[in-house]
Amino acid sequence: MPGAQASLLRPLLELMRPQLEARLSQACVRQLAGSNDGDLAARLQAPCQTIAAPISRCLVDETDRSGRSLGVVSELLSGRFGDDSEQVVKRCLARQLGLDAGSLDPLPLRELLQRYSAARP
Repeated sequence: MPGAQASLLRPLLELMRPQLEARLSQACVRQLAGSNDGDLAARLQAPCQTIAAPISRCLVDETDRSGRSLGVVSELLSGRFGDDSEQVVKRCLARQLGLDAGSLDPLPLRELLQRYSAARP
């Protein structure tokens, strides 16, 4: 049944993708430029939009593949980031890194982010 739900919700996910892409792009600019550098923020708009597109596609694809579409849509509509969304983000991250879809499942997303933040210069 989850596969059937995923297929039925795919069109809704695709409708939400441009909004997701815009949010990802904005988050990218905020994270990289901070709040005080308007010139840098302006220069980061295009690169952040460029990377937001494949990430949003990956998130939609992995939401559909995982069978968690109903949970993710419910979380998005309620404005929260829950277990279903976390699993999809980890699947997408694994895909982007060339790993098996479930290889990051045992690790909490917060721990993955802390490891990434600690590794950055």
